Amino acid sequence: MSEINPGSTVSLCIMSGKGGVGKTNLALNLGLTLRDMGHRLLLMDCDLGLANLDVLLGLTPEKNLQDLLGGDTRPEDVLLRVEDGLDILPAASGVPELVEMDQNQRDGLFETLTDMIKGYEFLLLDLGAGISGTVLALARMAQMRVVLVTPEPTSLTDGYAIIKVLNAKFGVRDFCVVVNQATAKESGETFQRLNLACKNFLGFELVHLGHVRLDRTLTQAVINQTPLARFAPQCPAIKDIRVLAERISFYRQQNLGTISGRKALKEFLSGATARNP
Repeated sequence: MSEINPGSTVSLCIMSGKGGVGKTNLALNLGLTLRDMGHRLLLMDCDLGLANLDVLLGLTPEKNLQDLLGGDTRPEDVLLRVEDGLDILPAASGVPELVEMDQNQRDGLFETLTDMIKGYEFLLLDLGAGISGTVLALARMAQMRVVLVTPEPTSLTDGYAIIKVLNAKFGVRDFCVVVNQATAKESGETFQRLNLACKNFLGFELVHLGHVRLDRTLTQAVINQTPLARFAPQCPAIKDIRVLAERISFYRQQNLGTISGRKALKEFLSGATARNP
C-alpha cells in the first residue's frame, strides 16, 4: 500500500478563527525546525488572497499558485527553495477569486498537490483565517489540524467557531491546539477553556500540542525579513517550536503504516491514526 503515499507525507494545516495570531510565523519556523531535524517538507502559503510567506523570507516569486492553477505552468517552476530540504509554494496577493474557488478548482488543486508532494515527508499548509469554503476544504483534507489561538477571548471564541463549523459540516472531530504568545500556565488555562467548550457542546476533546511564548525578538526578525529560527535560534519561542516539531515528528513515526496507506490530501476520518502527538 506504500505506493498510495510513497513519501509517507503528513499533511498538516495551521489555522485560526481570526487573523493576527501568528499562523505564518509559526508555519515558517516550524518548517525550518522540522527541516533541521532532517525532514524534507513543502510549505504552502494557503492565505490565497493575502499571501505573505514570501514577504517574511524577503523573496519575490516570479510565479505563484495562480500561475499553477492556470494550467500552463509546471509545478517545479513555481516552487521556491528556501533551504535544502524546505521548499515553499507561494500564493498570490490581491486575487479574490483564489479565496473562493469552486469545487472543480479545489479538486484540481488537490490533484496537483498530490503529484507534487510525493518526495516530501511533510506538507505544511498555512491557511487563511476564518471559515471560507477554500479554508474549510483544505482543513478537512489535511491529516493533522492545528488550531492556533492566543489567550485573548476573541481568539478563543473564533477558534471554537472554526472547530464547530468543521465538525458540523464535515464531522471532523480531531484537532490539535497550540497556544501562541503565552506562558505554560496561560497555555494550560487557555486550552482547558477551549477543550471544555468542545467537550460540553460538541462531544469530543482536543489535543494540547503545546505553546509558544511571547518573544520580542520576533518583531526584529520580521523587520529583517529573516525567519526567527535563523535570526535567533536559541530564543524562547524557537525552543517552544522545537518541542512542537518533536511531537509532530513522533506522530509521523508512530503512524507510518496508516499514513503510507492513505493519500496525503484526502478526508482523514477521525480515529484513523492510532496515536496522537
